[in-house]
Amino acid sequence: MERDMTKGSPAKIIFSFTIPVFLGNIFQQFYSMVDTVIVGKFVGTPALAAVGSTGTISFFILGFLMGTTVGFTVLTSQRFGAGDMAGMRKTVGTATLLSLLVSLIMTIASMLGMRSLLTLMNTPADIFADAYTYIMIICAGIFAQVLYNLLSCILRALGNSRTPLYFLIFSAFLNIILDLLLIISFQMGVAGAAIATVVSQGVSGILCLIYIIKKVPLLRLQKEDWIWDSHLAKMQMGVGFPMALQYSITAIGTMMMQSSLNLLGSLAVAAFTAASKIEQLVTQAYVALGTTIATYSAQNTGAGDIRRVRQGFHASTQIGFVCTLIASAFVMTVGKYMTYLFVSENVSDIIGLVDIYLKCAGAFFLPLAVVNIYRNGIQGMGFGLLPMMGGVTELAGRGVVSVAAARQHSYLGVCMASPTAWVLAAVFLLLTYFHIMRTYDKKAADTEPSACQLCNKKHLPCKTARQQ
Repeated sequence: MERDMTKGSPAKIIFSFTIPVFLGNIFQQFYSMVDTVIVGKFVGTPALAAVGSTGTISFFILGFLMGTTVGFTVLTSQRFGAGDMAGMRKTVGTATLLSLLVSLIMTIASMLGMRSLLTLMNTPADIFADAYTYIMIICAGIFAQVLYNLLSCILRALGNSRTPLYFLIFSAFLNIILDLLLIISFQMGVAGAAIATVVSQGVSGILCLIYIIKKVPLLRLQKEDWIWDSHLAKMQMGVGFPMALQYSITAIGTMMMQSSLNLLGSLAVAAFTAASKIEQLVTQAYVALGTTIATYSAQNTGAGDIRRVRQGFHASTQIGFVCTLIASAFVMTVGKYMTYLFVSENVSDIIGLVDIYLKCAGAFFLPLAVVNIYRNGIQGMGFGLLPMMGGVTELAGRGVVSVAAARQHSYLGVCMASPTAWVLAAVFLLLTYFHIMRTYDKKAADTEPSACQLCNKKHLPCKTARQQ
């Protein structure tokens, strides 16, 4: 089921690849959404706020790990697109070793510093204990998260977006069953929700591993593929770590936003949590487009076809615009009614706050689409630092608005933090994209054959002209 994305209609390839990724992302959202729904309904609003208050921390940690695994496999896509299968397998071996090392470091560091981090973020006292319990279990399961992320990224690097989807569907239903069992039957509260998430993610990773071993001969690594290659590792870290830092920089901004929100009390936190889940669900198309264009641009960059890369960006932007019309219309009209899925207490107070957030976010979904498409696409081309600077732009916008909102104790201000960040990052990334393409155009012009004086056709000078 591997797919060469260097041939065929760019729009058709991107659309057909995006659909399975989008469905996979939707099912992946079930991991956190089912936790939120069942915790909110069967444990209570304070427990919902506790799980929600750790969302930005999870994004900070797991986003960093996601960035590394995606970045480590960019070179895998490029080698596959270039037809270098031996080199491709070597990148997989090195990416695996790097991922294991990073996972170990992140597990230790996150678990040792978690209590201090929750305190720094002004986590309300009435939800502190549950928040600490939930996030510590999530951190203990980092290896399970990385296993699936790495293997699914490797499969997608080879153009296979369907297999990870199948395993995610199975794991999503497993997560639901475990949530119901651990939270309702065994009364384990937020701990049960976290355990269900980690176990389900681990199962999806193991299924990916079994599939690769049995069904993908291209990825059957030999002994030499596991030998440490310092030069290759440096190249992968050169893309992976900037991507990871970009995720982390974005997460720091959301943590600042969460800190401002925590000052408003657990009811505001619960409303913001529910609204964020709704927003994340309807914007998964942008995430899927980002994943697709990263693989597409990486394969075509490896093949040396920049013209085709440009076509891919254009097609993705058009698809993103259509998705924006649908998503914005939904969240700004009826999206607030999804609040009933998450809470059973204080619904009349919470639904109004949810509606405020969704209207603020929905009005700026187009910049969010641009951020996902162009950031990932530029990363797929092998640029790590420039997209990371887009994350710095997001941090600046989100941080300034969050600080101002905290001083004014303004819920509306907190809701406008992310839209401000999206606009600033979108402008930066578009300028970056046009700069990169102009650079490629200039290089192409410098190497383009000039017109022959004898036949007036553009090619290397003919023999007669050279003799003259």
